Amino acid sequence: MQLTLNPVFATALLAPSVHALLRFSCSQLVVERLDPLVNPGVTGSPHVHQVIGGNSFNASMDYPRMDIPGEATCTTCTFAEDFSNYWTAVLYFRARNGTYKRVQQMGNAGFESSKGGMTVYYTPSYNGGKVTAFKPGFRMIVGNPTYRTQAEASKFRQLTYTCLETIMTRTGETMDMPKKPCKVGIMANIRFPTCWDGKNLDSADHSSHVAYPASGTFESGGACPSTHPVKLRLQIPQLFYEVIWDTRPFNNPNDWPTDGSQPFVWSYGDPTGYGNHGDYMFGWKGNALQTAMDSNCNINCPQLKSQSISQGNQCSKQVTVNEDIDGWLNELPGGMPVTGAGGKVLY
Repeated sequence: MQLTLNPVFATALLAPSVHALLRFSCSQLVVERLDPLVNPGVTGSPHVHQVIGGNSFNASMDYPRMDIPGEATCTTCTFAEDFSNYWTAVLYFRARNGTYKRVQQMGNAGFESSKGGMTVYYTPSYNGGKVTAFKPGFRMIVGNPTYRTQAEASKFRQLTYTCLETIMTRTGETMDMPKKPCKVGIMANIRFPTCWDGKNLDSADHSSHVAYPASGTFESGGACPSTHPVKLRLQIPQLFYEVIWDTRPFNNPNDWPTDGSQPFVWSYGDPTGYGNHGDYMFGWKGNALQTAMDSNCNINCPQLKSQSISQGNQCSKQVTVNEDIDGWLNELPGGMPVTGAGGKVLY
C-alpha cells in the first residue's frame, strides 16, 4: 500500500522556514536484546533493538525510581540536554541458504558522519497552537511487532517505509517492506501519536494513553478523539524517527529469494514490515524541551546546548547481553522464529 503524506520533511533541509521543528542526529548507543518498557528487568528481551540517546539506558528504568537525565553522563544526540532513549528493532538480511546478517544503519542527509543511529524530529505545531513538552516519566510505544497484515498495520497509519533512490527521497512511502532493491537504502519512518489523555505518563500496553487524531493527521490538523483531548488544550509534540538501513551490500538480485519475495526481516521475525514499531522514554534535562517548543526552534535551536556529531559518536553503553548479533547467523538472536499472518512459523 502506497501512501501520500505531507511533504514537509522532504523539504526540511532545503526550506527550513516552512515549519518550526527540531531535527537532530542521535548516533548509536548500543545494539542488544534489552527492552525496559516491554520487558523491564529482563536481561535478554525476545528480540534485538538499536538504541540511541542517554547512556543511563538499562533493563530497569522505572519512574520515579530512576531519574534518566540525572543518571546519564553522556548522550549520543546533538542536543546535549537530551538524555531520552529512543529505540527500534533491528533489520536483518536473510540469505538463500537461510542464514542472517545484520543490516547496518547509516547517517541521514546532513548527518553523514553519525555512527549509525537515527534522525529525531519534534514538531510543535502545524497550526501555531500552544505545545506542552512531555513530562518526566513519560514513555510510549507505537506499532505492534505481532502484526503481519495491512489491515492490522492500518491502525498505526503513520508507520511507513521509503525506498531511497537518493538520500533525499521522501516520496512513495509504503506500509510494507519495499519489494525491490533500494539504491541508497531503506528508511523506516515512525511517527508517534500526538493526542494524550492528559493524565497518564504510561499505560499497561504503553500506548493506550496516546492516540492519533480521530480523523486526518497531525499534519492536517485533525482533531483528537474525545478520550485523548489534550491537543484541544495543550498539544504534545509530534515525535518522529527516520532510521536509514544500509541495504546497499544486499542489492544483488542473485542474492534475493528465488520466489521473487524481498529478503529483509525484522529482528522480531517479521518479513512483511507491518510490525514496524518504536519505543520512547522521555529524558530531557530540566525545561529544555519546553524551551525549544516555546521558542519555535527551526531545525537549529540556539536556546539549547549542543554538541557535535563527533562528540555524540563517543557516547556509548557497555553491552550486557553477550551474544553474536553481527556474524552470519543460523537464526535470529534469541532464537526468534520468522512468522507470517496469524503467527504461522515460516522458518
